[in-house]
Amino acid sequence: MELAAFQDLQETITARQEAAVVGSEIRHGELTITVTPASLVDFISYLKMDGACRFTTLIDITAVDWPEREKRFELVYHFLSMHLNQRIRIKADVREDELVPSIVEVHPGANWYEREVFDMYGILFSGHPDLRRILTDYGFRGYPLRKDFPTTGYVEVRYDEEQKRVVYEPVQLVQEYRQFDFMSPWEGAEYILPGDEKKGGA
Repeated sequence: MELAAFQDLQETITARQEAAVVGSEIRHGELTITVTPASLVDFISYLKMDGACRFTTLIDITAVDWPEREKRFELVYHFLSMHLNQRIRIKADVREDELVPSIVEVHPGANWYEREVFDMYGILFSGHPDLRRILTDYGFRGYPLRKDFPTTGYVEVRYDEEQKRVVYEPVQLVQEYRQFDFMSPWEGAEYILPGDEKKGGA
C-alpha cells in the first residue's frame, strides 16, 4: 500500500473518530492509531462496519508492560481488512487498576485473546462472558509477562506419591544464578593450545 493511501486512511479515521483518537502514526509500512480505552468498543465497531475501512478480521490482542508509566499497560489490537489489503494496529494506554471494555460482542474471536491478556498481564475486561485464566493453572499466582514477575516464578509443581496429588511448593534453587560475561572460554587464558598460535606477517 502506498504512503498516500496510508495517509488518506489515517485522515479519514481521525476525522470521523476525532473524539476517540489520541494519536496516530505511519511507521514500517503500518498505520497505528492510539485511542482512549473507554472508546474501544465503538471505535473497533466503526473500523469493522465503515465502508472505507472494513477491518473485519481480528488478528491478535496483546499488551506491553511499562512499569514506570502511570498508565502501565499498552493494550495492542491488530486487525486486517481484506477489502483494503491492509493491516492496522490499535493501541490504548491502560492503568493497572483500570477496567477495559471487552470487544467480544463486536469480534467474538476476541474471547480467548482477552483471556490470554488477563492471564499474562492481569488486565481486566468488563463485559467479558468468561474471564478466567487460559494458559496457567487456576491457582497460579501473579502474571508471567509483567516485567516485575520473577524469572523463577513463585512456586514449583510436583506430584506427591504419598498424598497422591499435585502439590505446590516454594521455588528452591539448587545453586545461585551464574553471571555470564559472554566471552570465549579461551579469552584471557594463560596458555595457548597447540595449533592456536597466532602467526605474524602476511
